[in-house]
Amino acid sequence: MKFTKMHGTGNDYIYINGFVEQIDNPAEFAIRYSDRHKGIGSDGLVLILPSAYCDFRMRMFNADGSESEMCGNASRCIGKFVYDKGLTSKTEITLETLAGTKKLKLFLGEDKLVERVTVDMGEPILDSSRIPTTLKKSNIVNESVMFSPNLNYKITCVSMGNPHAVIFTKDIHKLNLPKIGPVIENADIFPRRANVEFIEVKSPDTMKMRVWERGSGETMACGTGACASVVAGVLNGLCSRKTTVELLGGELIIEWNAFDNHVYLTGNAITVFEGEI
Repeated sequence: MKFTKMHGTGNDYIYINGFVEQIDNPAEFAIRYSDRHKGIGSDGLVLILPSAYCDFRMRMFNADGSESEMCGNASRCIGKFVYDKGLTSKTEITLETLAGTKKLKLFLGEDKLVERVTVDMGEPILDSSRIPTTLKKSNIVNESVMFSPNLNYKITCVSMGNPHAVIFTKDIHKLNLPKIGPVIENADIFPRRANVEFIEVKSPDTMKMRVWERGSGETMACGTGACASVVAGVLNGLCSRKTTVELLGGELIIEWNAFDNHVYLTGNAITVFEGEI
């Protein structure tokens, strides 16, 4: 089986061309080959598949084998994969995901290969029951939650097709994320668990972010998390609608458009290496 290792802003996945390869148990595959010591090493597995109504379809599995609804960084890499490998000649394509149809705009470099991609991530979901969370308020904005006797944070909840808990704080580089992240991710208030973003606002149009991803742990970047964080920042009056998010793996540009209410994610897409299992 042939595979391609790719990353978007350091968020790396194993990509499989589902038009020619078949995986019978993708969850088991994701667990085995995401291992950074005994496998290929990645944040998970991405399958690129035929779609009945879009140009392509994505299935994405975290490193623990759980399937996720959407991944912004993986979506960008799919755009690069299908164009660079000649599966499409279009620079604007549609992608079927469990979070609905996403539109991708591809930007080529001097080598005529895809260099960066803008993803129309759609409208953010703010209704707490649809995120989902069991908290009773209709919108969860700067809500104080006691996650454990010694762990209290004010959270803002947003779904970008997958659930996010955004926390604004200082000195995020000092956080013991491997200890804090799992507690919030698996809190009872999140029936489908949650991705957790810790945000340090540097200016109205720049923020720093660390992320604990549901099913993968701390990652170099999370596209949906960056989108959710900018939406949360706007709701809390902390940032502008177009903001640069600085992550461990690089920068993402996020715009929450005031006219169509859609969130647009722009960032790189890079092929690391190809191989055969």
